[in-house]
Amino acid sequence: MKPFKVAVLGPIPRDHITTHKGEVIEKYGCATHTAIGLSRLLDSHGTVWPVAHVRKKDLAGVLEVLAPYPNIRTDKVTDTADQGDIIQLTFVDQNNRLEKQTGFMNPIVAEDLAGVLDADVFVCVPITDYEVPLDTLKYIKANSQGLIIFDAHGPTNTVTTLGERLIRFWIDRDMWLPYIDVLKMNLEESRCCWFEKEYELDALQPFHEVGTDHLDALAAHVLRRGVQSLIVTLDAGGSAVFHLENGEVCKNIVPSVPVCDVVDTTGCGDSFAGGLGYGLLETPTDFVRAARYANALGAQRTQGRTFEVFKSLEETNAMIQKAYGTS
Repeated sequence: MKPFKVAVLGPIPRDHITTHKGEVIEKYGCATHTAIGLSRLLDSHGTVWPVAHVRKKDLAGVLEVLAPYPNIRTDKVTDTADQGDIIQLTFVDQNNRLEKQTGFMNPIVAEDLAGVLDADVFVCVPITDYEVPLDTLKYIKANSQGLIIFDAHGPTNTVTTLGERLIRFWIDRDMWLPYIDVLKMNLEESRCCWFEKEYELDALQPFHEVGTDHLDALAAHVLRRGVQSLIVTLDAGGSAVFHLENGEVCKNIVPSVPVCDVVDTTGCGDSFAGGLGYGLLETPTDFVRAARYANALGAQRTQGRTFEVFKSLEETNAMIQKAYGTS
């Protein structure tokens, strides 16, 4: 069996994080979580190719972070435009945070994908609306057989001229859906993807507590427009996994992998996406199995401040066995 090849498309931002416990952490984030989590699971059975743009002053540091993982190929981490994301995150509690962005990666375009179009899976983890454009997904779809996993975090977040990162409705959602195989999002993002055709002015209010009543309708909508699976993370509730069986929407709730103490939740969504990518390599239609790997990597991410939290395939399988009674 030939080794697997996974491309990870997204920024590698310089993150300045203040945790809900008041601790300050500075590190490179986003696609690094996805790539390193995948690297640990694949080991000698595949390679991971991050596709990202960084600032010239950050390139050496990014390469140093990725250097301990011999199956991560860094040819597509470039600093040609000298542009990269710079993010400030201040957590107000374990799951909620205030965000500022003061640096901006130039978008990933078709030319950046030379040499990776033979990937088995493309894991796209944009954090802001411009980073992985629709045209790039169209190009992958037209020129590759690889499965496209896309995180809705990108098109549901934007940046103001004051550097404030704000959530937004994904108004052009339906233009994207035919080019996405697996669509991943959290509950807040799911509300940004399911909106009314017209609102009364006083109905436009900030999201506070987001329920799950809309998920079935959202799933039916996206699955009938080309998406193979919609997967929505539910924090401690695990994840809701939707796909079609014989033309009908099938829904499974995959419980979370329990953890004792949450140290840092930054990068949990990116790690989750990496777990999905791994879980779909050998069984590209077993979305529940993929969600178990995704939940396991998300749980691992919470357990420390460094990338040493990510475990080998054997250790991860043991976590899944303990949580679900199967691997």
